[in-house]
Amino acid sequence: MQDLFGSSESETAPAIDDAAPLAARMRPRSLEEFVGQEHILGPGKLLRRAIEADRLPSVILSGPPGTGKTTLAQIIADMTRAKFVRLSGVESNVAEMRRVVAGASNRRTTSGQKTILFVDEIHHFNKAQQDILLPDVESGNLRLIGATTYNPFFYVNSALVSRSQVFQLEPLRVEQLEQLIDRALADPERGLGKHRVQIDDDAKSHLAKISDGDARKCLNALEIGVLTTPPTVAAVSDRRTRTGADTAPLREKVIHFTVEVAEQSIQQKAIVYDRAGDAHYDTISAFIKSMRASDEKGAIYWLAKMLHAGEDFRFIARRIVIFASEDVGLADPEALPLAIAAQQAVEFIGMPEARIPLAHATAYMCRAKKNREAYEALGAATEEIESEQTERVPEKLKNKHFPVNPEA
Repeated sequence: MQDLFGSSESETAPAIDDAAPLAARMRPRSLEEFVGQEHILGPGKLLRRAIEADRLPSVILSGPPGTGKTTLAQIIADMTRAKFVRLSGVESNVAEMRRVVAGASNRRTTSGQKTILFVDEIHHFNKAQQDILLPDVESGNLRLIGATTYNPFFYVNSALVSRSQVFQLEPLRVEQLEQLIDRALADPERGLGKHRVQIDDDAKSHLAKISDGDARKCLNALEIGVLTTPPTVAAVSDRRTRTGADTAPLREKVIHFTVEVAEQSIQQKAIVYDRAGDAHYDTISAFIKSMRASDEKGAIYWLAKMLHAGEDFRFIARRIVIFASEDVGLADPEALPLAIAAQQAVEFIGMPEARIPLAHATAYMCRAKKNREAYEALGAATEEIESEQTERVPEKLKNKHFPVNPEA
């Protein structure tokens, strides 16, 4: 089977494809070039030690797009002495999986060489495909590297997860993305160093912030801006060839990358939000906790983010109804009727106008006094029932409508 990363035994770097996007051309080629993820790749960290010692166990790399999952796999492919095979969770089928497993077994028997299988978007594998890997991963015949943007504990076979180390990759920080921008602009071989680019600090900062921690989005937006902005004559401070009294500013054609160019290059902020994964639960949690803290501005912000990302408005309405009873409770008896009215209103009018009663109800819950006594009392009673002997109904509380048979 063809290895899409090329032979892992090759000592020469792959040829640079000038037609590839900037993010692909600037992909780090070593751990030293890798930016971010210090919590798992910093000096002395487990994953870094395993990669450098070529003793990588089966791992699953989970994280948002553009954080370096595929890049890490590429680096491992260049550093390992094992046979490196790459598959796509979207395109592969059961027959292809069986061929990979058979090839790994044959390779280990005949030459003793180990096999590392990288599966991109592993959450797309169905149960049958994942089950095929289990025996060989467990026996060590195959070492797995899975990459996914979803929570692997929800979307990957639990048996496969239990046999792998799970590493969570985090979105890149603004200063890390700015470092990547500077590197791309300075690199004449793989980056944009052949172009004379003058980038404003506020443009660089805007590009890094709006990319939401996604290096791929950041670099590709930078490339679009540079290649579509015509150069203009401007003064530059380079005096390396100037001598004597000739200190007048040099004037030459440069591409001026302003904040306006940055805004046009990236268009609008891409909300990192998956309706079935961590972002879904984290955002609704932030929404509820903001209402609980009476942070009206924060709650409206998280509401706007969910609606912009396409969250089900009925789900948001249900959470507000629950909040009205759980958190506001006895402090404001009008909160629950208002929440139910908002829920009925959004069902009746639909989007986009449904956002208005949702904002109305959210603001009301933030301003309302809070009282969780009823909710907490129910919790205490439930815990008592579960942990202690169940109480019999006292005689004075029993139903007395039916006569008691003394002979019974």
